[in-house]
Formats: sequence, structure tokens, C-alpha cells
Amino acid sequence: MQLDPQAKRQAETWLASSIAESDKAVIRSWMDTDPAALNEAFYTDLEFGTGGLRGIMRLGSNGINKYTLGLATQGLANYLLHHIRLHVRVAIAYDSRNQSDTLARDVAQVLAANGIHVFLFPSLRPTPQLSFSVRQYGCHAGIVLTASHNPKEYNGYKVYWDDGGQLVPPHDQAILRAVRDIQLDDIRWEGGEDRIAEFGEDADQEYLQKVAQLSMNPGMGNANLNLVFTALHGTSITMVPPALERFGFKNVHVLEAQATPDGNFPTVQSPNPEEPAALALAIEKAQELHADMVIGCDPDTDRVGIAVRNDHQDMVILNGNQAASVLVDYVLHQHQAQGSMPDNPFVASTVVTTPLLERIASSYGVPTYHTLTGFKWIADLIRRYEGQQTFVVGGEESYGYLVGDFVRDKDAVSSAAMLAEAAAWNKAKGSSFYEHLLQLYVKHGVHHESLLSVTKKGREGAEAIAGIMERFRSAPPAELAGMAVEAILDFKTGLTTYLADGRQETIDLPASNVIQLRLANGDRVTARPSGTEPKIKYYFCALGPHLDPDQPAQQYRAHRSELEARIAAYTEVITAL
Repeated sequence: MQLDPQAKRQAETWLASSIAESDKAVIRSWMDTDPAALNEAFYTDLEFGTGGLRGIMRLGSNGINKYTLGLATQGLANYLLHHIRLHVRVAIAYDSRNQSDTLARDVAQVLAANGIHVFLFPSLRPTPQLSFSVRQYGCHAGIVLTASHNPKEYNGYKVYWDDGGQLVPPHDQAILRAVRDIQLDDIRWEGGEDRIAEFGEDADQEYLQKVAQLSMNPGMGNANLNLVFTALHGTSITMVPPALERFGFKNVHVLEAQATPDGNFPTVQSPNPEEPAALALAIEKAQELHADMVIGCDPDTDRVGIAVRNDHQDMVILNGNQAASVLVDYVLHQHQAQGSMPDNPFVASTVVTTPLLERIASSYGVPTYHTLTGFKWIADLIRRYEGQQTFVVGGEESYGYLVGDFVRDKDAVSSAAMLAEAAAWNKAKGSSFYEHLLQLYVKHGVHHESLLSVTKKGREGAEAIAGIMERFRSAPPAELAGMAVEAILDFKTGLTTYLADGRQETIDLPASNVIQLRLANGDRVTARPSGTEPKIKYYFCALGPHLDPDQPAQQYRAHRSELEARIAAYTEVITAL
């Protein structure tokens, strides 16, 4: 393999800088003996996606390392100092991934060397706690070192603004421009150590107190719910068990095999609760203990997956759309029953999340606002409507949910507690979490969702994904598996096109590389390149009839099989395009 010219130029720039001699030796070795490694390490620069800066931990401009994070942090520091000028404060947290602790301290040092005051968590903490602490302590920005649910070779860098939400326009693009102006030798590494302070115990207690205040039925059967919790070797071990305790749950069994934070994630192939295999050990423990529910969180504790017992008493994993649907219904129902619904409430969801959330919210007279994929857009909604409308609850299909607005990111700590409370409330009534879901299908019709992620790594993979999206735009299908495509929503151009007459409507959302096909039967298929992984994702939603209230479980199994077959047919066509 030949050295890529762009990669070679970038590598030579690094060699001419003041980076460590040991790192220069590695780069020279790649140039001499491993051009493929050098090409992958330097052919491009990491950029912010839906989850911020994220990549494989390795040396080079295309990796997560001390220098790329130094560049990002110096650019952020310059931007903050230009806009805030004096007494700038930044909070920093990190997860259990390899190098997260040392990278967090590297980042803190760069900020301090630039005259910025840093509040650093003394040990790993969940991402939503960082979001809360930014607001609680009056910080101008926040940073968390995490790659969320990505495989173990990844790490990342998420930046939060003063509202506790991840960066959105105009700050994200402005900071990107500031970062691009930074050269390696511009990074300030030394001085200002006295500006770094550690959060104390109060920071934990303040967050847990706010979480506990979310409870809508304190003590209602919570002690009787039998739970198995797994941290999947991540940060949730620090906050989820104490949050469950504050909600009154007494029978919480922590899965010890996955309780210890470990960036190698030794007991799972992927620490992602979206993957059924991630919860396998916890489900095995639940069967042994006859537990009602399994709860598992990703490494930085912004996503939570659950398994519950179905009508045959088998443990079944619910997808993010299903869990979100029950959570939204539980919260809105309780507000309505207790007369506590806030003035001008709203629910938030994304364009790839089940339309069932909107139907549920509408049944309570509550509007639903849709955003692009990525919880930062929901946080942006909350910020824009603050003082006029009240965010109550929301979620996205990727196992991310939020109740209340004291956190401005998806929060697996509070969501785990609220999902468990919904299960306990149903159990106290002689029902179950699963039955609650079926009753939603009785009232609103069956909604079946599926996600297909196709991995395409490296430079060639990125080009292949770009080609797929271009084909969707240049030659969109008129039908899928015999079902007519009624409308094409192109979130990049901001236009909805109706195929029957060519009529177009504007989409009132920021531009994003997403294509959604809406079919004549109400089904939806959405294609979207991941902003955090080398994948293209296809989201499917198929709609079925309302279930018979007298036999919902039996009907659901039959209709689910039909909808799965329909989605399989769509998948075959889509992946061949």
C-alpha cells in the first residue's frame, strides 16, 4: 500500500511539532514499515458529530489522543475566553474507558494553562451528572471523556454549553473553526495547576436529590419489585444503585460480574444495552432470582436497556421505542391523575423515534415536538421554549430518555429509577410493565420498530456510505416491496417531496444528512449515517391494527410476526439499492 499524500503531509506536520519524541518514533515507523496504519491515522481530522468528538484511541489526527484533545481544548479555551473573557469555569467528567482518567486530566491542564477555572470529578461519574453540574455550579461549559456505547477501542470528547446541553449551532461550528486555527505547538500544556479543583461529595448528593424528586408514587410497591441491575463495567455503578434506593427499591441485585468499572469490558462483546447480548448475564441472574425486571446502562450512563416478563413469564428485552412509550405514558398519566400537569407542557422526540410517542402525548392533550437525531437537539428545544412551555418527558429510540429538565441530556440514572417505578406501579395494580405496553397497542395500534446498522470502516467505508446516501437522493425508490412511497423527506435539503404530484413542503429543522421514506400504509424507513461510528443506520417502523383488549398478548404475537416480515421485505430492497 502507498502512503496517502494527505496523510503523509499531516504526519510530517506532526513530526515537525513539539510532540513527544516517543510519539514521533511511532509515526516514523509507520512511514517506513506500515503505510496502512499511517493512512488511517492521518488521512483526515476528527470532527464533531451528533455525540461530539469520537474515534479510535490511537496516535494521529484521526484518533483520540492527548494531542487531538489538546487541539480541541485549546480551540474551546480560545472561544470561551473570547466570549466570556473573565472568570471562565468548566466542569469535566469521565467514564470507565481506558485512558479516560488521564485524558481528562490532560484536558483540565490545557484549560487551566489558559487561565480557566476547572471543576474535575475526582473519579468516574455519569454523563448526565456532568450536564447537571454545569448548570448547578454556574459553569460556562462542560466536557465529558467518553465514547458512550461504542466498542472498547473508542473514546470521545463531548462538550456542553452553559445550559447543560451538548453543543448546537452556532457554538458548535464556531468552536470547530476555532479548533481548525490551532496548530499543535499552539496548545498550552503548562501552568495554572491551582485553577483545577475537584468536586466534593455535595455534587453527588445534589444530583441524587433532584433525581429522587422525580418520583411520582413514592413507596407505591417499590419495595416489592425484584430488580437485577448491571453497570456493564461503566459509571452507572456510582449513581444508579443509590438512586434506586432513594426511590424505595429494596430488592435490587447488582450483577457483581459486571459491577467493576473496566474499559476492556471483559464480559461483553459490546457495552451497549441496545445489543441483546449485553444483557444476557443479567437476564440469566434474573431467571435465577425470579426477578421482575432487568436494568442495564451503557458506560457513561446516558442509555438504559430493560428486560421484563411477558405474559408467559419469560424475560424479554424491550427496545428503546417500547420502553420510551411506557415511560411517557406513565409520566403523563400520573400528572393527569394527580392534577400536577404543568402549564403548557410538551413531549420531545426525534424524527427516527416511534410515532407512538406522539399518539400517546396527544391522548393527554400534550403536543410533541420532533427534533433531529441526537439528544442535543432535545436539549436545544428545552432551552428555546424555557419560560414559555414546560418540557415534561421525552426520548429517542436509541435507549435515551429524560424526565424533567434539570439535566439537559439523556439520563439513564433518573430513567432507570422512573422505569422501575412504572414497573412497580403496574405490579401493585396486578398488572405489569409488559401489559402496560400491550394496552398502549390496544389504544393506539401496534407499532413495531427495527434498526439495521451496517458497519463500513475507514476511508473506503466513509466513501461507500456517502455513495449510498447520494443514490437515495438521485434515484429514490418509488416503492418498497410492493408498497408505494408516498413522500420523501430529505433533511439535508430541508424538503418533503410528495411523489404523487411533486408537491414540496419545507422541513423546519437544521440541515442533516437523513432521508426518510413514508409509505402509503403509514410505515416509515429512514437512512442516516451515524455521527459517532463508521455505520449507516436504517430505521424501520411498521404499523399494525389496534389489539383486542380481551386477548392482546396473543394478537400482538401474530401481528408482530406480520410486521417483522414486512420490515424484512423492506430491508431486502433497501440494502440492495
